[in-house]
Amino acid sequence: MMDIQHLVDRLEQVLNESSRPWFSAYLLVNEDRIYNIVDQMRVAVPEEVKRANRIEAEKDRILAQAKEEAARIRELAKQEAGELVKRDAITASAQQRADNILERARRDADALRQDADAYVVNELTQLEEELLRSLAVVRNGLRKVQGEMPLPESSPVTE
Repeated sequence: MMDIQHLVDRLEQVLNESSRPWFSAYLLVNEDRIYNIVDQMRVAVPEEVKRANRIEAEKDRILAQAKEEAARIRELAKQEAGELVKRDAITASAQQRADNILERARRDADALRQDADAYVVNELTQLEEELLRSLAVVRNGLRKVQGEMPLPESSPVTE
């Protein structure tokens, strides 16, 4: 996968290597090189989006796994508690143990969910930062190129 930042750097390099006619704010650029890089950028940006979607899917998978594990632990706790309740002498102990298992399952599920959320937030934040940096480079390049373009010739300004 081509990194969008690398492509922006290549685009900037092509612009920097382009020649400028004497007394002109315009650049003579290799059109094929520019369009080639733009085409690669079109491919790379969807890849970044796919990467974010994969991260989100991984989060969903981890959450589903945590829920399944919690349900399994709850079911085991219920079965174990049911068997213990049958014994009159240890009914109170069985209830306490079942409650502890359920609480542990809730804590484990919450911890897994928090870890998954933190992972996704971290990955998406990094992706956002990369995309913002790339956008800033492109905008700066556009401002620079547009700022060097001469004003259109029109009627002289009257004071």
